[in-house]
Amino acid sequence: MARLWVGLILAGAVGGCAVGPNYHTPEARVPANWSGPTPTVATTQPGAPTTQPGAPPTQPTNLATWWEALNDPALDDLVAQAVQANFDLQVAAARVREARALRDVAAADFWPQFNFGAGYTYSGSSENVGPSASGGGAGPLRSLLTPPTVSLRPGSGSTGATATITPQRITVGGNRRPSVTVQPGSFSIPSGASPPTVSIGPGAGAAAQVSRQQNLFQLGFDATWELDVFGGTRRAVEATEADLAAAENGHRDVLVTLISEVALNYVQLRGAQRRLAIAEENIAAQSDTFAVTRDRHRAGFTNELDVTQAAAQLATTQSQVPLLETAIRQAIYQLSVLLGEPPGTLVDQLDRAAPLPANPPAVPLGMPSDLLRRRPDVRAAERQLAAATARVGVATADLFPKFNLSGSFGPQVSDFRHILDARSLAWSIGPGVNWSIFDGGRIRANIQVQDARQEEALATYEQTVLTALQDVENALVAYTSELKRHGALSEAVASNQKSVELSNDLYVRGLGAFLNVLDSERNLYASQDQLVQSETTAITNLISLYKALGGGWDAPDEMPADSGGY
Repeated sequence: MARLWVGLILAGAVGGCAVGPNYHTPEARVPANWSGPTPTVATTQPGAPTTQPGAPPTQPTNLATWWEALNDPALDDLVAQAVQANFDLQVAAARVREARALRDVAAADFWPQFNFGAGYTYSGSSENVGPSASGGGAGPLRSLLTPPTVSLRPGSGSTGATATITPQRITVGGNRRPSVTVQPGSFSIPSGASPPTVSIGPGAGAAAQVSRQQNLFQLGFDATWELDVFGGTRRAVEATEADLAAAENGHRDVLVTLISEVALNYVQLRGAQRRLAIAEENIAAQSDTFAVTRDRHRAGFTNELDVTQAAAQLATTQSQVPLLETAIRQAIYQLSVLLGEPPGTLVDQLDRAAPLPANPPAVPLGMPSDLLRRRPDVRAAERQLAAATARVGVATADLFPKFNLSGSFGPQVSDFRHILDARSLAWSIGPGVNWSIFDGGRIRANIQVQDARQEEALATYEQTVLTALQDVENALVAYTSELKRHGALSEAVASNQKSVELSNDLYVRGLGAFLNVLDSERNLYASQDQLVQSETTAITNLISLYKALGGGWDAPDEMPADSGGY
């Protein structure tokens, strides 16, 4: 019957059902197309992009290395170094290893647990517990230290005899003396007669003494195996596997953010350097204007007001230099930290000015539904929902009985010299069942907790999808609008440049007012500075668009499979 029961339990463990809900990926509300136009960039000259809106492409290009489309080797090197040394990325990688180890911890419950143990116990019993050797009242067991006398009492028809034996230790207890029946052998017993009996009693003058101390040496193995009949362990492994996938996507999300931050700070650095160069160019031009105005005042061709106005405008432009130098150093410091280095490490490498990265000729968008596959934060939220669903099953399994097999094997002796004696071996094996009948509602309350967490994870997943769609739409409209603004600013710079040339020529010939010269120079500097800022903003918006699309890692072709349960 025991073997039959064990077989039935094993059969149930193999073919049983995992309780709780089976997970299925929820249907996300995703539009068929983007609401905004897709910008197509045609570069007429470095740093002067124009926009040509077109229809959204149905297939995205490779977004895994999107920064390479900016055609800046220095940026490529910085991204490679950041991926290798960034500490936030190392923290995310450690979380992945933690989740993988927790998955292995949960999977270990599928297997029997074997343990080796050894122990020694020295104990003493109370004098007021147990039977007495004299047969009267309570007391401990007594040991006879002198050889007892064995008396043969004749049975019916047999003859009596006496003999003496010398055992090593005989314990006598209780109210009656034990008797030993002697089988026929060397005795001659008539037919129909009963065999003689042997009575054991203390020898003459033997004193009974108390033995209350005992040694116990134990050495051996024990094993326990809880059978996953109702799938609690399977659901736990399912949950930890989903946690692992969520941690992996969390690592990818950190990678996407890191690469975009490196690119953003690099673009801001080059933009600040370009703005500083324009400021210095305008300072040189305004210094020349100030010198000409001063000389004309000394010669009596103009008044002192023109000189002071020229000096004021020059000082105003010069005041922008410290702000730009601060922005340059802060961008370098931020890049150094992103690469896992002290803030000043990259100063010598990046302090020299370089052009802004070029805009790519096209922007790959793909379809909105691609975000469910590409965005690591969306994938992580979906896996967290899968883990929460599986944990409902883990909590539900506590409503059902738990079956287990346990056993032990090893020697048990009171004298360590006999520890290797085969007769000292003791063993046990048997099934067990444990079923919580009353727990004050704890199990059902825990199921309600897990149900609420599943609902929370579902709402979080749906919100994450909507946020991802919003990120793309925001970045798309910002990038497209900035390209249009950049085109207008390019025209303004060209017009202001011509205005400066005309106003200076008229002023030198005495045909124009000096105020026109100052206004033209001020407008030129402002439009040039805004144009560089627009170039910087357009590229940063493009980087934000790549980030919103989930660019920066290789997305697999398929989403994680649903758990069909058992």
